[in-house]
Amino acid sequence: MYLFFCIQVACSTTNSKPLLIDFSADSTCIVFSNIDRPGLLQLTGVATQDSVLNSLISVLQTPSETDSLTKETPLAGKLTITDTNIVFKPFRPFLRGNDYLVITYLNARFGTEEQILKSQLNTAVRPHQVVLTR
Repeated sequence: MYLFFCIQVACSTTNSKPLLIDFSADSTCIVFSNIDRPGLLQLTGVATQDSVLNSLISVLQTPSETDSLTKETPLAGKLTITDTNIVFKPFRPFLRGNDYLVITYLNARFGTEEQILKSQLNTAVRPHQVVLTR
């Protein structure tokens, strides 16, 4: 068992930095940073297939706590892959005071090394979810 753990840790290519999801400096787009390098390289190979990228990243406009009239609606936009991050630029600008739910499977895992050893793996990959307020 110890040997398995040492091999798992030694051969692991996990990124120790967590995935960062935030608005750009001018709040016109959402930037995904600290993406695993192998995953980013695979995405650049399929950059022409928007359906693959759209299945990995979803941005929804959600109602705020004080707004009961707005329903949760997906935002259409363009995803651009750079050498270190992914940028989501919506076709319509983000509105000030609105909340946006970002759901992504970038850097998602079944579990950590500790969960593997404790047999606490998830049966499905859990996406990262972040609520951003403009």
